[in-house]
Amino acid sequence: MNKMGVKSLVVVGMLSSLSYILMLLNFPLPFFPNFLLIDFSDIPALVAAIMMGPLAGVLVELIKNGLHYMMTGSATGVPVGDFANFMAGILYILPTYYVFNRLKTKKAMTIGLIAGTFSMSIIMSILNYLVILPAYTYFLHYPAMSSGEVRAMIVTGILPFNFVKGFIIMGLFMLLFTRMQGWMMKNSYKSA
Repeated sequence: MNKMGVKSLVVVGMLSSLSYILMLLNFPLPFFPNFLLIDFSDIPALVAAIMMGPLAGVLVELIKNGLHYMMTGSATGVPVGDFANFMAGILYILPTYYVFNRLKTKKAMTIGLIAGTFSMSIIMSILNYLVILPAYTYFLHYPAMSSGEVRAMIVTGILPFNFVKGFIIMGLFMLLFTRMQGWMMKNSYKSA
């Protein structure tokens, strides 16, 4: 392996570990259902994507959720929640990366994070309706809900929660990015 490949693997591993730890420090937000927990584990994945490319960000999300599943498991052995977290993470970081990568400015980063928030919120609402909530019902034996109840949960809970989560992560990441943009750009490489 070449030196840059080893460095990429080490950085992805470290960011994945940090992301996993941040995932464990989750908490509910008032006014939202208790099963919707906010965490800041997407921030290391954003750093990985900005510094090393989108594949590195996706790997951080994958390793983080793999670690979480291995450590906490599931009553049925089916990682429905980890799949949902993985999808939400990549739906947030990929649009952010692609918008930012066009101009590489703070304004582009802000627009990218807003695009990531909208992407995550809207597509996760659709995935919750079509895949995730039915999977919880089927695999985890949750009580079945009518399509009206599912729509109401998505419109009043899941969709606004993802918007709030996206904007909170955006605020925290912009504070970090403002301080570290020069360092991140100087040390970035696209080999992962």
